Amino acid sequence: MCGIVGIYNQKKPVACELYDSLIHLQHRGQDAAGILTSQGRFYSKQGKGYVREIFTKQDVENLHGQIGIAHVRYPTAGGYGLEDIQPLWIGSPRGIALAHNGNLTNYPALAHEMTQQKHRHLNSSTDSEVLLHLLAEGFEKSHASDDSELFFDEACKAIEYVFSRAEGSYSVVSKVIGKGLLVFRDPHGIRPLLSGKRTHTDGSCDFIFASENTMFPALNFAEMGNVQPGEVVFVNRSGQLFRRQLKAKSFSPCIFEYVYFARPDATLDGVSVYESRLTMGEKLATHWRQTYPDLLPDVVVPAPFTSNTAAVAFARTLNVRYAEGLYKNPFIGRTFIMSNDDERSRQVRYKLMPQKSELQNRRVLILDDSIVRGNTSREIIRLVREAGAKQIYFVSACPPVKFPCFYGIDMPSENELLASKRNDEAIREWLGVDQLLYQTEKDLIESVVPKNNSKFNKPCMACLNGCYVAGKILCHPERSEGSPCT
Repeated sequence: MCGIVGIYNQKKPVACELYDSLIHLQHRGQDAAGILTSQGRFYSKQGKGYVREIFTKQDVENLHGQIGIAHVRYPTAGGYGLEDIQPLWIGSPRGIALAHNGNLTNYPALAHEMTQQKHRHLNSSTDSEVLLHLLAEGFEKSHASDDSELFFDEACKAIEYVFSRAEGSYSVVSKVIGKGLLVFRDPHGIRPLLSGKRTHTDGSCDFIFASENTMFPALNFAEMGNVQPGEVVFVNRSGQLFRRQLKAKSFSPCIFEYVYFARPDATLDGVSVYESRLTMGEKLATHWRQTYPDLLPDVVVPAPFTSNTAAVAFARTLNVRYAEGLYKNPFIGRTFIMSNDDERSRQVRYKLMPQKSELQNRRVLILDDSIVRGNTSREIIRLVREAGAKQIYFVSACPPVKFPCFYGIDMPSENELLASKRNDEAIREWLGVDQLLYQTEKDLIESVVPKNNSKFNKPCMACLNGCYVAGKILCHPERSEGSPCT
């Protein structure tokens, strides 16, 4: 999972706004970040770590130009070297730069074809470089037209070529030297991509495209909706906007965005993440009441911070006290995206401090957004037990994560997933809790999918039900009943 942003600014250099946007997207990737702008040539700065650690004031001032793209990374494909940090660029045929959020499921085959058959050099181990080469190949037969409408037609043909070759998930912002900002989203719309517009007093407009709209208010952009599945958007150097939906399949945005990744103040594909998490909490509380009618906790405690919203709604629905019984150090990264289980467990101890006054001698219900590998959950439970809780109940706002994700979330191996081979009782015993309850798939879907919305009726839930919507991945034979793949 990564965060991307592309901005066209009519009036002034764009680098400062790209930097501010990456700060708003930092939660989507803490491994590395990069900014690329252009003014006759590409200017770029990349590095490892947090955004604020990579870029100095002078770095930002040295990134010239009024069109640019930027990226924050947490790797699900490729290595950890500087060469894997986006945005990436290529000099031929036109001078194209690209930043990508998603994962190509046929990356190994494409990389082999490019290096062994087409004799292209790949300088990194990331699928984003393959995507960049596909886009460049699509442009190779086009003409160097100065007319923006003709160029947009050529760009659409180039991206049609990408659609014909690339499998998996990809939301992309790119910059073409001398032309403008080019944006597109895979035909299933698995990874999010939002657009916004800022109008000046003289009628001219600036445009932004990003993984989330969290930075729009701060930068005074008005929401312009989503880049649609299979859609291409182009902003030329004069600020003219062109858009065309080339190829749309079943619209299947990733449901885990709403469960965990997106910031709660984001709105993705017309759905408020905050409202969806409130509904998750309400439905989970109703499910608890039905499953354990005689069992009421003394206090509901979220696993901070992504679970706070659902936990508030859960406590309110049951009329039980809500308490922040775990204080979170905000300067330690998200444990889900740490590189290994030992690091995750160690960081939980560093990151979370139990508030004994809220936990001691009480029946504590811990609500977490999901249970993936289980190591973080297990450490949280140990902390609460050590703080003197009388009983511990654990509930998940997401159904059991049973299957690997191939679309950009770090769930690559079924063997790493706690629920892949265990039933609920075995998971309860392994976690060391008195009661365990998961959200149902039906309730999760109803929490996220807008009612009577025919365009958004089948989110991607492959990690939950084994149904893979993009690429030549077989649906898992043990996928959940009632969760058809077609």
